[in-house]
Amino acid sequence: MAVRWRARSCAALLSGLLLLAACTPTLVVQSPEAAPESPPAPPELRFETMGWDDLPGWMADPLLPAWPALLASCGASRLDAAFAGACARAKAVRADDAPAVRAFLQREFRPWRLVFTENGQTSREGLITGYYEPVLRGARQRAGAYQWPLYAVPPDLVTVDLGALYPALQGERIRGRLEGRRVVPYPDRAQLADGRALAGRELLWVDDPVDAFFLQIQGSGRVQLTDGSTVRMAFADVNGHPYRAIGRYLVERGELTVDEATAPGLRDWLRRHPGRRDEVLNSNPSVVFFREEALADPARGPRGALGVPLTADRSVAVDPRWLPLGAPFFLSTTHPVSGQPLRRLVLAQDTGGAIRGGIRADLFFGLGAGAGDAAGRMRHPGQMWLLWPADAPPPAPRPAGTPAAR
Repeated sequence: MAVRWRARSCAALLSGLLLLAACTPTLVVQSPEAAPESPPAPPELRFETMGWDDLPGWMADPLLPAWPALLASCGASRLDAAFAGACARAKAVRADDAPAVRAFLQREFRPWRLVFTENGQTSREGLITGYYEPVLRGARQRAGAYQWPLYAVPPDLVTVDLGALYPALQGERIRGRLEGRRVVPYPDRAQLADGRALAGRELLWVDDPVDAFFLQIQGSGRVQLTDGSTVRMAFADVNGHPYRAIGRYLVERGELTVDEATAPGLRDWLRRHPGRRDEVLNSNPSVVFFREEALADPARGPRGALGVPLTADRSVAVDPRWLPLGAPFFLSTTHPVSGQPLRRLVLAQDTGGAIRGGIRADLFFGLGAGAGDAAGRMRHPGQMWLLWPADAPPPAPRPAGTPAAR
């Protein structure tokens, strides 16, 4: 799920850099009989040119629900410059004219199928998951049922832009805190659990620790306060530790099967095992910090990493190391509730701590319990086609770990 939530943590990288600084070269002598091992080929993403007729369900997608999301991407400063011409011409298209929207897309863009090779295996399918905007109950003061805090960014959290130091690491950041003149990893979830290190940074208090945890997984959400008002908790930062799925933690220990490790299944397991709740939640060391936003327009979704409001069923989170943020994609997968084909135009407008890979997307399902049920069950294979301006070549394939152009 798009930690939507959604920033990348690099505590392991920080530790690795600190260790690297202290290392000395080591000579390894290999026996004549042993053949040197060839390093594995790095993962590779490439794009196959396709025709519009090759997109399954393209003509069945009404497209109009995706048009506002596409226009929102066009207004984002982080959108690739290749879209400038198409975005300028999009302003002349009537938003209520479905044939005109389809004709514009087919004239201005060309579909490219995503093909990913890793460990010698080539695939045209990847994993599609879902996320949503939850609604919690909360209060301004700690009292009664409201015992679990949502925190603002602590003042001692330091972000280091590695690209400013090493051009090869452009786009990579690590987070930590200062200890004397050294940057050390920031405390993880278990170390922050008693609240002492974050005292005074509480924004709100909510009535359920599991809801508070899943809010961090989603990255943003709404909180209904005891005075009748509703505010949005928006993603602000993370503590810098890698995101680790609690579902995987329980599967590895034989507590759940892979099929049972959905959001509803995890909530049910935690409800039935209250004595192990802290153990399981703390297996994910990543902590998300929030900022409070007024809910000026309840119909608008939260802002994603692109800086524009997300559109239900049309916005996706992707891995920006591989895929261009802001670009349109055509998605073909399976609906998690109906089991019917889910084929539609989507916009890459967000990122997520758990969203990693060349063919990987997290579909935003919208607001509330119904969206949460669908998002929690969404875990299906799917294919993706990049829709790139027809007058420009597709973006160059990037090796793993190379950040996308912002």
